Parts: sequence; structure tokens; C-alpha cells
Amino acid sequence: QFQLVESGGGLVQPGGALRLSCVASGSTLAYHAIGWFRQAPGKEREGVSCIPSDGGNTKYADSVKGRFAVSRDNAKNMVYLEMNDLKPEDTAVYYCAATVYYAYNWCLPDDRRYDTWGQGTQVTVAS
Repeated sequence: QFQLVESGGGLVQPGGALRLSCVASGSTLAYHAIGWFRQAPGKEREGVSCIPSDGGNTKYADSVKGRFAVSRDNAKNMVYLEMNDLKPEDTAVYYCAATVYYAYNWCLPDDRRYDTWGQGTQVTVAS
């Protein structure tokens, strides 16, 4: 069974950094685009970033551009989200999700297109 598990969340001060990891089991990630999403209490789920299967044409929400970076290591079945200059408004549960909907060299962080989801990891930015 294809499963995703996120890790790396925690409590960090404003301006700090975290690296989230997403590991796949049960199948290879190599053919999937991976999206990162987040949901804060009382808010709708938001697409943060995505990376296509070839690792090239990554996408970011305007709110995180220049601060977050997504990468992947298909040999390790891992995807990462490097988060820098964190702000209190980044506080949320972060999810990774996989899809084969997109071609190998593009993606969009549109949660309607992703069908395998992790359980989420909490990120809290507070002083």
C-alpha cells in the first residue's frame, strides 16, 4: 500500500527555519508529483508548493516564495520542504501528497489533483 509520512515539524521562533521530510513506502515516488499543503485552525487547506517527478519546474504559493524550497531524492523516496524566515502565519499542519495527474515535468499545488496524503506534521511559529 502506497503511504506517505511527514516529519520534521515543531516549535520555532519567528525568523527560524525547519526542514520537513516526506517519505514514501509501498511504491516508488519517482513517477509522482509531490505537493505540500498546510491547514491552519479555522482556515481552508492551502497549497504551499509542488515538485514534479523530474524535480524541475517547482511551484510556490506567493506567501512562501523566496522563503521555502522544495526538493526531492527519488533514490531515497524522499521529498523535502526547507522553510526559512518562518512567520507566525506559517503556523499550520503541513501535509505532503502525491499524484500521477501531472506530467513528469510540471505540477500545480492544487489539492483536488492529489490522491495519496500523509498524516500531517504540526509547525508552530511563536516567540
